[in-house]
Amino acid sequence: MRINEIFCSIQGEGYYTGTPSVFIRTSGCNLRCPFCDTKHEEGWEMSVEEIVVAASSYAPRHAVITGGEPSLQKDLPTLVDALHEVGFYVQIETNGTRHLPSTIDWITCSPKVLEETVILEPHEVKVVFEGQDMKPYEQMFRPQVWSLQPCDTGNKEKNDKLLNEAVDYIISHPMWRLSLQTHKLIGVR
Repeated sequence: MRINEIFCSIQGEGYYTGTPSVFIRTSGCNLRCPFCDTKHEEGWEMSVEEIVVAASSYAPRHAVITGGEPSLQKDLPTLVDALHEVGFYVQIETNGTRHLPSTIDWITCSPKVLEETVILEPHEVKVVFEGQDMKPYEQMFRPQVWSLQPCDTGNKEKNDKLLNEAVDYIISHPMWRLSLQTHKLIGVR
């Protein structure tokens, strides 16, 4: 598998915010989102066994497989099984454009191109909010958790505007929850 990095921190966004986690960031993505904050093309080849050993060197047993787009890795099902074998709860963060192994414990789908999305019943839908109409998401998906995350544009004025719009939307559509990138707010990785 092509891995960008493996590190331990807290989950900074979505349903599991605040959970100590081991992040397994894969390399490569099939989309090119302008707001992406990940250098997902860099990385090195690692075997599933090497990944599990690296992840197991940390105390938390909550693994977050993210990217790039982790579904591009052909050994993803083997990795999920191997992580389960050593006691990990496995969460994946995906753009939802490719099918995933059914053995993943928690799927967070952050759809970017609705017409290419194939994962319609994830555990969580986490929409990066840029002021878009939310009705297509509400009509398309059937998650357990709806998370609305204001886009980090790098511009404080724009960010504040998007945050206020997201809060207003959530208040009038209470099925949604606010997801902030708390790891950025508190200055951790």
